[in-house]
Amino acid sequence: MDILFAFIGLLFMCFGLIGSFLPVLPGPTLSWVGLLMLYLTNAIDNDWTFLGITLIIALIVFALDYIIPAIGTKKFGGTKAGMIGTSIGLVIGILAPIPGGIIIGPFFGALLGELYNKADSTTALKAAFGSFLGLLTGTFLKFIVAIIYFGFFIKTFWEHKDLIF
Repeated sequence: MDILFAFIGLLFMCFGLIGSFLPVLPGPTLSWVGLLMLYLTNAIDNDWTFLGITLIIALIVFALDYIIPAIGTKKFGGTKAGMIGTSIGLVIGILAPIPGGIIIGPFFGALLGELYNKADSTTALKAAFGSFLGLLTGTFLKFIVAIIYFGFFIKTFWEHKDLIF
């Protein structure tokens, strides 16, 4: 049973890494489930403090992934309309069946929000660029957390490999 849990944990780790780039999958959260699966084996003592801390981090990063593009819009001179447009564009981008919707959704949402708010095109483009940088920042953050969790997984698995097999 330990081998099965470890294998399922490895699958979740892989999905977590993929989910760092695909917004449909919550990357760090899936990576955390991979850690949980490994710690549920009989070979590894449950460390609920470690699992609790890593869960909190995964949930914070999950939430920040939706907040950071709006913050990027604001930092680049966007208004509340641009931030709302970014958020709406992000949701539409996730749900839209077009390739790259998650990237172009927040960009065009911020652009349209700023133009709706009577901003000139230069200001609107600057705010949209901030949204794009926010999206890249969120993706990078998710990837870093997923890589760190994968490192924890490999380290823990390697230390207990004799007990798992």
